[in-house]
Amino acid sequence: MEDFGTGKEEVYSEAVRAGKRTYFMDVKETKGGDRYITVTESKRHFDETTGRFVYEKHKIFLYREDFDNFRKGLDQAIRFVETGEYPERTEAEADRSSEWRDFAADFSETLG
Repeated sequence: MEDFGTGKEEVYSEAVRAGKRTYFMDVKETKGGDRYITVTESKRHFDETTGRFVYEKHKIFLYREDFDNFRKGLDQAIRFVETGEYPERTEAEADRSSEWRDFAADFSETLG
């Protein structure tokens, strides 16, 4: 696959279509051989100023050392959406969750 001059070669890609959105899960590899995942949300919408359809993209990077925690958090969030039940948390997990909510609230206020 191509590296687009970034030194990061794409070694696997999976696309998931979901209505007006498409999610791309790309496995990339650095020159040093470290693999990581990028998840890109691409959403098509009409730009009134140009009169054309454009794609708005948002991307996150997932590194190998974060896979287990990310998977656990995603599984818990999905389970909550499906059942409405809060996951059981250790005291340390509850503290981190509280810190994240505080950060997200401050960040939202900054964006206005």
